[in-house]
Amino acid sequence: MTTMLTAVLIASSMLLTQSPAFAQSTTTTAPAEKAPAPAEKPTGKGAASVTKVRGTVAAVDRDAGTVTLKGPKGRTVTIEVKDKQKLDMIKVGDPVVAAYVEAVAFRVQKAGSGATPGVTTQETRISSKPGETPAGAVGREVTATVTITAIDKKARTVTVKGPQGGTETIKAKDPKNLEGLKVGDMVEITYTQALAISLDKSGK
Repeated sequence: MTTMLTAVLIASSMLLTQSPAFAQSTTTTAPAEKAPAPAEKPTGKGAASVTKVRGTVAAVDRDAGTVTLKGPKGRTVTIEVKDKQKLDMIKVGDPVVAAYVEAVAFRVQKAGSGATPGVTTQETRISSKPGETPAGAVGREVTATVTITAIDKKARTVTVKGPQGGTETIKAKDPKNLEGLKVGDMVEITYTQALAISLDKSGK
């Protein structure tokens, strides 16, 4: 749990500078939309990035139910296919397209709001229906609620304490993100990853 919380905090401070091993194309970053909210409700900020890459099928293992994909720079990644019947539609050399989404969002909840520290994880998996072009997507969302224990505006850092008492100091990429924060406030950080892969019928 401590490792997971640390990963979420690092992701929030880096604001999506990481990318998956298979992704080797340009990453575009755009600010996440913020829904309007009354002044008394918690407000949030966030950022998201989408990385798209095209590759080919390097190997198909029907016994193991896996497909190995090769990216444009020769890197490979092996994925498990739950519906093994889909493997009959996949051949070595077939073009594939992958899209990787990574997002971080956070919102401040003032001291006394009733929020409690904690970490939750939710995972989802989606696959194409029988008879459709083989495709699938996996996603993971980690939400951590931590307490602010120190703020250093000169250094642009915030120290937070997790639900198990461990502390981490993270640096704000934008000093404006520190405005309005106070020791004792709670921050809810949501870190989302999603990967979608499908055969590329266009072959482009």
